[in-house]
Amino acid sequence: MSAMETNLPHSESDVKAVVAGHAHAHEHDEDEHHHHETFISKYIFSQDHKMIAKQFLITAVFMGVIAMLMSVVFRLQLAWPGKSFPVLEAVLGKWAPGGVLDPNFYLALVTIHGTIMVFFVLTGGLSGTFSNLLIPLQLGARDMASGFLNMLSYWFFFASSCVMLFSVFIESGPASGGWTVYPPLSALEQAMPGSGLGMTLWLVSMSLFIVSSLLGSLNYIVTVLNLRTKGMSMTRMPLTIWAFLVTAILGVLSFPVLFAAALLLIFDRSFGTSFYLSDIYIGGQALEHNGGSPILYEHLFWFLGHPEVYIVLLPGLGITSEVIATNARKPIFGYRAMIASILGIAFLSFIVWGHHMFITGMNPFLGSVFVFTTLLIAIPSAVKAFNYITTLWKGNIQFTPAMLFAIGLVSFFITGGVTGLILGDSALDINLHDTYFVVAHFHLVMGSATIFGMFAGVYHWFPKLFGKLMNKKMGYVHFWLTFIGAYGVFFPMHFLGMAGVPRRYYSNTEFPIFDNLVDINVMVTWFAILAATAQIIFLLNFFYSIFKGQKSPQNPWKANTLEWTTPVEHIHGNWPGAIPEVHRWAYDYSKPGMADDFVPQTVPLTPEEEKEGAH
Repeated sequence: MSAMETNLPHSESDVKAVVAGHAHAHEHDEDEHHHHETFISKYIFSQDHKMIAKQFLITAVFMGVIAMLMSVVFRLQLAWPGKSFPVLEAVLGKWAPGGVLDPNFYLALVTIHGTIMVFFVLTGGLSGTFSNLLIPLQLGARDMASGFLNMLSYWFFFASSCVMLFSVFIESGPASGGWTVYPPLSALEQAMPGSGLGMTLWLVSMSLFIVSSLLGSLNYIVTVLNLRTKGMSMTRMPLTIWAFLVTAILGVLSFPVLFAAALLLIFDRSFGTSFYLSDIYIGGQALEHNGGSPILYEHLFWFLGHPEVYIVLLPGLGITSEVIATNARKPIFGYRAMIASILGIAFLSFIVWGHHMFITGMNPFLGSVFVFTTLLIAIPSAVKAFNYITTLWKGNIQFTPAMLFAIGLVSFFITGGVTGLILGDSALDINLHDTYFVVAHFHLVMGSATIFGMFAGVYHWFPKLFGKLMNKKMGYVHFWLTFIGAYGVFFPMHFLGMAGVPRRYYSNTEFPIFDNLVDINVMVTWFAILAATAQIIFLLNFFYSIFKGQKSPQNPWKANTLEWTTPVEHIHGNWPGAIPEVHRWAYDYSKPGMADDFVPQTVPLTPEEEKEGAH
């Protein structure tokens, strides 16, 4: 029951008073938001969820470009170790003396690349953009529960991004030690150059990011539970909203654990505690630390880290559900099973974190428990994959760029998920841990799949974000180059991993056993350059379409959900008059007996549908 329904007036005079009050409030809103808004209040410190979604998206696109350029730089070192690239010295200065990447800066690039992609692009960018845009629009709400907290969420995200980027330019170098920043490298400032001020700024940035995530997640949860329009029951919500809701719940439950881990790490670094340190020697000199354990940090980090995989992945899966159903012109197959799989994945994601720690000396019986729960998560994941394929089966498929990226997500989800079964088995994982096999697995199932979900969302909802259509032909070129590039980068890495090539090493030429594998690294780097080049096409298409693109009709994809009932031009409050009432679920496509192959949620049920007990 919506918040509006819980406060119904009891008499005719009450009704008139409430209506008059709403009318006055609406006039006040119109006056305030259309006549007195300044540039700063509209575009910078905006409390409108649609503008905040744009802010998250453009910030994430910028951060993604930085992370992509970092990956190209360190891939050059891996493909041609020790070779001089004068352009690197011109750009990086002392971090690439003679045009050769400094080993310390190599590790820093790997660290910051991973951090930006996991948190700032795939978490903040994806959830921040599409949860903000779609939750009020698809549920029939004027805005988020709290516009002010929503604004704060973005600005904490922006501040966090600035601190992370600023840390790259300090003299001692950015944080090193991988995006997981394990102690003791992260706990001792004297351990290496990247353990100093750069690491402190990394921790400050992540603390700001966690605040942003919590503010946003709480807002999303309250909005979904309290601000649904009349008729929008939980089982009529689009699967996108289910995915965003469960993602927000995961964030609220798991991010505080990372905050605790970071706080204890700050204590160890700055206040002489030993939560993560014990019997440390540097240069033969014993440090005054005892009693702690770096394994404690691993437990805390991965208790967030595995739900984080699904905080990243679930919004992409939700977007894919919507895009595939709309462009296959078919109802999504197994709607309730899809909801159950989202809930099952969310629950299981909290009891599998130990599979990241099989080689930490874990008790074998405890390891077998984590193996069981890890393999169990394959069941709800397979439900989603099979349901996507069944929705596509015999559909009247419209191959828009969004549809291609959604199908690409399903492809990566399946191929990356299969290798997850291998790494989830402790006996196999012990041999493959910390090799390129792990890098290949999570870049396919989490990185590539989620990025493709994000692209699908951008192409599909670009008309709702900017009122324009993106260029289709450029979208097709962008898809195929990115798809080929992603598989070209990450598929060969499985073979490097099975051959034992370790991840994060500056150069593998020190080990004669790997000499025959150099050519694979060269090929991977060329594919990485191809994939990076493809993103230039996307950026040109994205920014050109914002300003010069073809104006979008109100419902360009002939979709059923509520956001396509709002005007193309953004207005405060989303709908010019009353909020529409919902009568049916979101997936009435190609319904027999209907004039069109889509039936919007606002269309009342026919007498025949009511007899059949339609959604």
